[in-house]
Amino acid sequence: MAALRFYFGTMGSGKSTVALQIHHNLSSRNQRGLLCTRLSREDSKVSSRLGVARQALEVESDVDLYDVARSIVVQRGRLDYLVCDEACFYEPEQAEQLARIVDDLDSDVYAFGLLTDFRGQLFPATARFLELADERIELRVESRCWCGEPATHNARLVNGHQVYDGDTVVVGDFDDGEAEVAYDVLCRR
Repeated sequence: MAALRFYFGTMGSGKSTVALQIHHNLSSRNQRGLLCTRLSREDSKVSSRLGVARQALEVESDVDLYDVARSIVVQRGRLDYLVCDEACFYEPEQAEQLARIVDDLDSDVYAFGLLTDFRGQLFPATARFLELADERIELRVESRCWCGEPATHNARLVNGHQVYDGDTVVVGDFDDGEAEVAYDVLCRR
């Protein structure tokens, strides 16, 4: 029986690495799958900070994932799984579409994303995944705050200073000419 699994953790907790490993393991066993991402470090790729990357379907906000999956089933006869990286950036409706894929098409869905944004608030899609998922799995690779405590939160830094307001989604680690935007992991304190 298929399931919707939502894996979550802070930056650097290994989400993309695990997503790539699951995709590799299943595809190497002749499972038919689809690798998806949104707003990733590399355009239309799931990439790990360890240097591994794979081409993926870029999930724009208007993509109906159920229609995509259904058309794959019609064309290929089956779709065994979807691995969805950066799922926190999907639309809440897309989380619902993924749940429908599990229920109607009997395909496993492995979704990976951040739990909270830089303000410590749930992303809208993350909230929906938490409500719908059959399994919720926290990834806890030992990531540490600068003080040595386990990292549990994501912080946005602009010109080296932590900020608490601004657009919810700003893909980081860049210099836009006016401000350097980066992210770091911290403990709650």
